[in-house]
Amino acid sequence: VQLQASGGGLVQAGGSLRLSCVVSGSIFVVNDMGWYRQAPGKERELVATVTTGGTTMYGYLEKGRFTISRDSAKNTVYLQMNILKPEDTAVYYCNAKLITTHRHEYLDVWGQGTLVTVSS
Repeated sequence: VQLQASGGGLVQAGGSLRLSCVVSGSIFVVNDMGWYRQAPGKERELVATVTTGGTTMYGYLEKGRFTISRDSAKNTVYLQMNILKPEDTAVYYCNAKLITTHRHEYLDVWGQGTLVTVSS
């Protein structure tokens, strides 16, 4: 089982980016999916999560700028980021809580991270 994140890059303040993360492997079901971020010198923090039913939860940041969504049929979670600020610069990690097909194991899996850099 692995998570592959993409969509990061360099953007000017006020711009937008859309991150994607695909879960692949022998998966029976994917439960909660989410995004976290870690800025240089800081701890990893919650950005947003979404349940299988579509219920979302956001971290401290302004909910209106970031929107999380998922396509359960594709085992993919998205993060639309608008009006980006320099303080949004961080490595963004996707996360999925899932059950495997073979042994019905519960796993909490992290992607490799994608760097988002917002210039002023």
